Amino acid sequence: MSTGLVFQVKEVSQSAIAMLRPWGELLEPTALSLPSNLSEVTTRLAQNLTHFRSNYTLVLLIVLFLSLIYHPVSIIVFLIIFAAWLVLYFSRDQPLEVFGFTFGDRVVMVILGLVTVLALVLTHVWLNVVVSVVIGVGLVSLHAVFRGTEDLVMDDQESPYGALLSDDQDPSGNYTIM
Repeated sequence: MSTGLVFQVKEVSQSAIAMLRPWGELLEPTALSLPSNLSEVTTRLAQNLTHFRSNYTLVLLIVLFLSLIYHPVSIIVFLIIFAAWLVLYFSRDQPLEVFGFTFGDRVVMVILGLVTVLALVLTHVWLNVVVSVVIGVGLVSLHAVFRGTEDLVMDDQESPYGALLSDDQDPSGNYTIM
């Protein structure tokens, strides 16, 4: 029984690590530059938040964890919720299906985020939670704005703008009404 649990934890951790982009790619100092205009700011923000979604989520969770060092009950609650993050968000390759309903990555991330904040607020560390979330979002946003996107290789499905290329063989498109 315990070997099955160890194997399952090992699989979850390997899958979670596989979802992360390489930290060297995220922290590449030569990729940092000032955006030239507001349009470039929004483009960088959207592309980097999509491309480094798992890394940014982990950064936010680490900032939140560090803010709880002097609150042992909150750390225990946080570790339980972090285990839920590992199982429900970081370790999945397919959309989550619960009671016949399918939930995408972003929905799972929002729900887990709300559960995390709610649980930590209920453990009476709401000020730490608010400050750490503001700091984490600020760090992630600053990085996403100043991290250039020219060297990122993104799949069309991963792009915040949706699939740009189609497998459709007809260049004029299929405009039949169904």
